Amino acid sequence: MISVSNLLFRRQDGDQVQTLFDGLSFEIAGQEQVALLGDSGSGKTTLLHLLAGLLSPERGQININGELISGYNEQQLAHYRRKIGLIFQHYQLLDCLTVKQNILFQHKLNFPTQSPVGFEALVEQLGLSNKLEKLPSQLSGGEQQRVGIARALLNQPKLILADEPTGNLDQTRAHQVVEMLTTLCKERQINLVMVTHSRQLTQYFDSVKVLANGQFNE
Repeated sequence: MISVSNLLFRRQDGDQVQTLFDGLSFEIAGQEQVALLGDSGSGKTTLLHLLAGLLSPERGQININGELISGYNEQQLAHYRRKIGLIFQHYQLLDCLTVKQNILFQHKLNFPTQSPVGFEALVEQLGLSNKLEKLPSQLSGGEQQRVGIARALLNQPKLILADEPTGNLDQTRAHQVVEMLTTLCKERQINLVMVTHSRQLTQYFDSVKVLANGQFNE
């Protein structure tokens, strides 16, 4: 479950201080799949970064599955981030590593002594079993994003935060990727919050939140 209360976040914009959120409060139920919409500059990505512990609010509470991350120090935030999954618009794959190595890379950093659970089943579900020895440059955009999804899911997180993961894909591949991602998250009982500009893609989600003027219009 995600619970945000009375959030204040401001950022420097040249010589001006821009207030993105002042008093933002909301809840997302456990295992819910939420699409986050809003105009450019509305703060969607900033909010995702706050939920990921990559940014900290000036005021307010952010509670993720019982963890009050808004009160965490950097070491605690780093530990928290090991337990969530992040998916990006730019796939963040290492060009010199194979698909298999890219999927396993973060897991080996976070859990060097532990073998991943369910790797074979996951890559099979994502249609990557015959791509494991290829390099990212040998994959299509949709395939590269599926590698990013596999990497995010491998640690069996309770929360996945996705920042416009279909922004570089055509419409057909975008639908395929989002349908696959939401299906896998539902099967694995994972909270999913995904930033998107496409209302067409919201059909795959349990609910939609529209961010405008620092608040949600649902």
